[in-house]
Amino acid sequence: MLKSVINLFFPPICTGCKNLLLPNEKIICTICRHEIPLTNHHLLHENEAMGKFYGRIDLQHASTLFYFHKKGIVQELIHNLKYRGHEEIGVLIAEWYLVDLKKITALKDADYIIPVPLHPKKLKSRGYNQVHSFAQTLSKGLQIECNEKLLFRTKYTKTQSKKNLLGRSDAIQDAFDVVYSDREHHKHFLLVDDVLTTGATLESCCRALQKIPGAKISIVCMAMAQ
Repeated sequence: MLKSVINLFFPPICTGCKNLLLPNEKIICTICRHEIPLTNHHLLHENEAMGKFYGRIDLQHASTLFYFHKKGIVQELIHNLKYRGHEEIGVLIAEWYLVDLKKITALKDADYIIPVPLHPKKLKSRGYNQVHSFAQTLSKGLQIECNEKLLFRTKYTKTQSKKNLLGRSDAIQDAFDVVYSDREHHKHFLLVDDVLTTGATLESCCRALQKIPGAKISIVCMAMAQ
């Protein structure tokens, strides 16, 4: 009853096109969903996401679900998730991606899901980590434990969106560290984030995780910038 009253005065609209959603639609309409550019990275081991880290980090697997274009539907989704408090978008994207991720052999032995952490200062300012709901939903769907305490951020950096790879690498170098025990030795860590751009942040996370003896690492992101 209450939900019906709320919808009467604040009808749900599509995040992509801003049109009213139908009763069976959630967050994004069917038309916009079909227009989202998919990467299909899960079909190939040697894909663009893996190529981002070639010669930099040894990975078991890397993939993203969408392509991220400026002023596109995916950008609108990510911005609503990241800056406007719509954490349910992370849940929705994870539910879409689980269909593909369950087919990836390289992830069958993953032991922990590790969301890329925010610096405490940024977490306090934003109020939440935009990757949290994505990571938790993947954890439930893949039945892999989500560990949000193993990896932490030591360096506060401003937005990296306008920097090139060299600039990002310099800013983000040694920005992460790990706290671990024997329990985490020789484990496979699935690192998750929102958007893969240059890969500098994820590379820094991986180098921190590599401090753990015998660590194996995979990466999954919601989107990849083109």
